[in-house]
Amino acid sequence: MAKNKPAAPKPADTLLLELRGLIDSARQHVAQTANATLTMLYWYVGKRIRSEVLRDGRAEYGEEILPTLSAKLVQDYGQGFSARNLARMIRFAEVFPDETIVSPLATQLSWSHFIEILPLKQPLEREYYAELCRVERWSVRTLRERIASQLYLRTAIAKQPEAVVKAEISHLRAGGQMTPELVFRDPYMLDFLGLPHDYSERDLENAILREMERFLLELGVGFTFVARQKRISVGADDFYLDLLFYHRHLKRLVAVELKLEKFQPAHKGQMELYLRWLNQHDRAVGEEAPIGLILCATKDAEQVKLMDMDASNIRVAEYLAHIPDMKVLQAQLHRAVELARERAAQVTLPLPAAIAETANQAPKPRNKKKGDNA
Repeated sequence: MAKNKPAAPKPADTLLLELRGLIDSARQHVAQTANATLTMLYWYVGKRIRSEVLRDGRAEYGEEILPTLSAKLVQDYGQGFSARNLARMIRFAEVFPDETIVSPLATQLSWSHFIEILPLKQPLEREYYAELCRVERWSVRTLRERIASQLYLRTAIAKQPEAVVKAEISHLRAGGQMTPELVFRDPYMLDFLGLPHDYSERDLENAILREMERFLLELGVGFTFVARQKRISVGADDFYLDLLFYHRHLKRLVAVELKLEKFQPAHKGQMELYLRWLNQHDRAVGEEAPIGLILCATKDAEQVKLMDMDASNIRVAEYLAHIPDMKVLQAQLHRAVELARERAAQVTLPLPAAIAETANQAPKPRNKKKGDNA
């Protein structure tokens, strides 16, 4: 008995599908073009008003001219040119004075994005959020959440000298790839895990797996989950790496170890063993060398600095299971950035023998956990 063949699509259906695709594509292009044109218009308006005010040389002149201009423009063009928005446009032209930088940003960021960025006081902070927003295509809501969580102050790059920060942002702006300094953070906000105050390491790991989507959002764009309790077999011993990820932009595996206690020098030796094994057995052709992230409850910044973790491709960061008052956290982050930059300006001291000896100790094997996969 002959089998019934599926009916071929009717020419009219195929034509309709193709036309819909053309129309949707054109609409998207028109929307993007309109957004870029409108954003640049606001920049030009702000630049022109600002130059007029500066030429007059009187601060009170700006306060006088805005209501007058706004009244006329609102009457002809709507509330988009209110006195408040005109003030924003002036601020826009003031903090982003270079048209060659604003123009490409305007093709990716909406005016609503810039409204969130303009109130930030530090120029490098504004540039960081603008470039990350462009590269990672953040929505306005995501940008607002990133700013509220003090993301810039939590990145490794913020703790570098200003010249290094400028170079990293310029590299990214020129089309360069993301670097670990732009990817990794400290501390990580894990309050969404809902952990009790007396949680265990297994509770922490299980909570991360349960809330993997939100954990990946906190890690940042580009992370992909690979494995939990990854078995590392060395000689007659088995070790177990807590979490293993892959980062698309960095093109490398990222090994994550969770520690409930304060960072200890021996943790470095443990992570070095894992990274060497991954580099030998799991690294694919074309990938960069694996990188490690040790998430711990607390750490001594001076001790971490002396151990030269970067040379071993290891990052150490704290995590906050319960978020303190944001003003207190912001003050702590600002202070951490200041101290880190001060240390970066100092001559690196030799690693104390006691720390070096402890750091090179081989990790103790962990017993295989029930139900774990290789």
